[in-house]
This record gives sequence, structure tokens and C-alpha cells, in this order.
Amino acid sequence: MKYVIGIDLGTSAVKLLLVSQTGEVVQETAKDLPLMQVKSGYSEQDPNDWMEQTVAGLTELIEAFEGDPAEIEGMSFSGQMHGLVLLDEQEEVLRPAILWNDTRTTEQCKQIYEEMGAKRLHQLAKNPALEGFTLPKLLWVKEHEPEIYEKAATFVLPKDYLRLKLAGTLHMDLSDAAGTLLLDITRQEWSKELCRMFEIDESLCPPLVESHADIGLVKEEIALATGLSPSTRLFAGGADNACGAIGAGILEEGKTLCSIGTSGVVLSYETNGDKDYQGKVHYFNHGAPDAYYTMGVTLAAGYSLSWFKNVFAKKEEFSTLLADVDSVPPGSGGLLFTPYLAGERTPHADAAIRASFIGADGSHERRHFVRAVLEGITFSLKESLELFRSQGKDITEIVSIGGGVKNKAWLQMQADIFNAKMIKLASEQGPGMGAAMLAAYGCGWFESLKACADAFLQEEALYHPDPERVAVYETLFELYRQVYPATAELNKQLAAFRL
Repeated sequence: MKYVIGIDLGTSAVKLLLVSQTGEVVQETAKDLPLMQVKSGYSEQDPNDWMEQTVAGLTELIEAFEGDPAEIEGMSFSGQMHGLVLLDEQEEVLRPAILWNDTRTTEQCKQIYEEMGAKRLHQLAKNPALEGFTLPKLLWVKEHEPEIYEKAATFVLPKDYLRLKLAGTLHMDLSDAAGTLLLDITRQEWSKELCRMFEIDESLCPPLVESHADIGLVKEEIALATGLSPSTRLFAGGADNACGAIGAGILEEGKTLCSIGTSGVVLSYETNGDKDYQGKVHYFNHGAPDAYYTMGVTLAAGYSLSWFKNVFAKKEEFSTLLADVDSVPPGSGGLLFTPYLAGERTPHADAAIRASFIGADGSHERRHFVRAVLEGITFSLKESLELFRSQGKDITEIVSIGGGVKNKAWLQMQADIFNAKMIKLASEQGPGMGAAMLAAYGCGWFESLKACADAFLQEEALYHPDPERVAVYETLFELYRQVYPATAELNKQLAAFRL
């Protein structure tokens, strides 16, 4: 039997999967990662911690593996997007990595718009200038830490640093490069215009490769330290959302993913990079060859439910909290919830907006509020879905992953609100499985990633939209969409009173 390893470098942990040639997860482990938040809005990590914990995870996998390590043919990577890792000429880290959820770069985002203009930025990078992206981070370091910036020979993203230390070769794949705001998405090359506009030396940008590219063998010292075979091949890997799409089989036109974790994502496959969403959704290169994906984000999806539980049912299990949801009809008895606890991303890039319950009266019980929270999260995700449909996309099937698949009533709610068939996979491993599939494809096990997905992924359950509930939810959705414009200015004024 042959095997591959998928490594998913997240923010809170690095997860490792050992996957067989039949798609079975034979071994898995996760190692926690510390986060540094030295002041409000700052979020950093030490890249050396990524390496240390990954080596520990690989060692644990190999020790538990009953086969010959030489049977593990390949390894690939998924990683948190946007994080800035600056390296000197010796490829050593110059400062802690500035992560995707770091918000110190508001002024740099304003600078990007002032100097480039939103229209031209969207033409090149296909994305808005947001605090999480890499270019604003580069500009922040350039302004506030010039002595460090002057020493920088290159920058990489988190999983690229990990791969560099494991294989000794420097690259960045297209799917992760698309999240830097320096890539010409359509041409699939670093944008000379963007680099020139912001005085970024193009030599700082690492060589670009496809996600399935073979970038060399594991270093001998890593093989010795972990028990891996020195013949293990390493493949470039991809951004976590791109790998999550691969791991869910979003590999052809019309395929769409709904992922509900702390945040929520609606992601749809695109065959080309020429659609114009006017910056309202993210537009990135896929981990699949010569493909793209568009993505809308709800900042507080699963977080809204966790918040409600922690405030109103702290000692209860989620299963108990959700037990009566199905006893409440669509519309929660005239109660609407908007999941803006942490601001919102799509379609309202608004850091000041906050959540609302609308329509509460004395007849409402806790179960009504719980259902309203689930409906509000799903309505927010539907806003992204409708942006895709407005571009002519025919979305009739959606793969649902994350916390949204743990409750049957919520899955049916998604089918009814989205007006699409919802697919629950038999085994859900997310970006780590996508990374493993990139390694399997790179090793030549399959002629395409789609063929790999057909072999590795199986459907467990289907949820079909009910026409009567679809009609009810269409009416409620139009009411939901009125809440944001009605409360936006009010929330800006309330900001002065927040703790």
C-alpha cells in the first residue's frame, strides 16, 4: 500500500493526516500553536513554532505507522493565508509572522486605495485592500520597522516557510500568492505594476509554482529526525481555502462549498478569472491547475452560535441547545437575527456593524432565539451565494462542511434557505485532506484531482429543498437584507459606548 501525508498549518494548530491510496485516513495528529497578541489588533506567531510542532507531529505519525516509511511517497501542505514571513539572505526569519487576523494595517489599506484606486486594484488583484492581506503588512513593516525591511531578501507565507525548512527550496504556489494582493490573478504572475506603485522590489516575491508542483525531497536531517524516508517527495500545496475546496471535491463548474466554522465561507469553482464581482467577493487562484474560485465570508458564523451558548446556556451541550430547533417553524415566530458580532465581510465590508435581534416579543422562548441564530447565519451566507448567482452561476448542489453539518435540522435549513441540494460527506477532513490529495495527484496516482476526489470522497447524506419552506425563506430573506442598511448608521454611533 502507498501513502501520502497532508499537513494543514492553521492558526491554533498544525494538523497532520496520513492517507492511504484508497483515501482512508490511517493516522492523524494535531499539535497546538501559541499565538502572540502584544497589543490590541496585533496577531503574530513565531515561525519556528510551526516547524517545531510539525516535526513533532511527523515523528508521532511515523512512530504510530505500522508500515514501511518508504511506502509514504509524498507530502503536501495547506496553510493559513496572507501571513507575512520576512526572510533575510540566509533565509532566516527577521521578525514574528504577522497573521491573517492582524488588523494593524488600516492606514496602509487607505494608502493602497489612494495611490492605486479601487477600480485598477480590482482589475489586477481581483480583491479589495483588507487589513488581513499581505501587501498592507509589507507596507506597515516598511513604514514602522524600516531597519527590518531593509534586511529582507524575500517574503513567504506560513506554509511556504514550513516547506522551505522541510525541503530547502523556496517557492509560493499560485493559490496562496493570490491572497497577497500582489499577484496579477488572471495572468498568474507577480504584478509589476503593483510592485512598482508601492515600491516593492519584485525580487522580494518568491518563484511561483502550481499547487501540485514537485519541489524536491525531504531534507536528510528532517528524515533522520522524524523517521520519514529520505525518498519522500514534497509538493507545493495550497491556501487553506483552496485545499478545503479540493478536499470537498469542488473541482468543476457549478460545484460550491459552504463551510461553517468560527467564520463561514461560501466558495464556488470558477473556470476562468475574468468575471467582475467588483470586489464584493474574494477571487483567488484555485489549487487545481488553471482554475479559480470565488469566496464570500461571514465573519461570525459558528461564532454567533458559540456566543449565544456561552451567554445563555454555558453549561449545556450544543446538542441540548439545538434539540428543540425543529419544533420552531421557519421564521422563528417573527424573529430575525443578523450575525454581525464581529462586524461583517460579505457583502458588507463593515467593521463597525453589530448583531441584532429584530422582532422579539413576550411569546418567544429560547428555542425561537436559537433557530433565529441559525437562520441568520444561513441568511448571511446566502448573501454570498446570491452574488454568485447574479453572475449567471447555476448553483443547485452545495457541499456543506464544518459545524453546520452536525445538526440535521440545520442542514435542512441550509437546503431550504439556499434553495439547493445539500451534500454531507462521509468523511470530512477539510484542508488537510486537500493537501493529501495534492500529494496523491503529484505522485501520479490519479490523472487529475477530480479523479482523486471521485476515489477519495463519498456522500453520506443528501438534503433536498422543500418548495413551501423555500418560498417562506425567500420572503424572510428580503426582510433580513433590510436590517443592515437600517442599522448601519446607528451602530457607528453606538461604537463610542462599546467597552
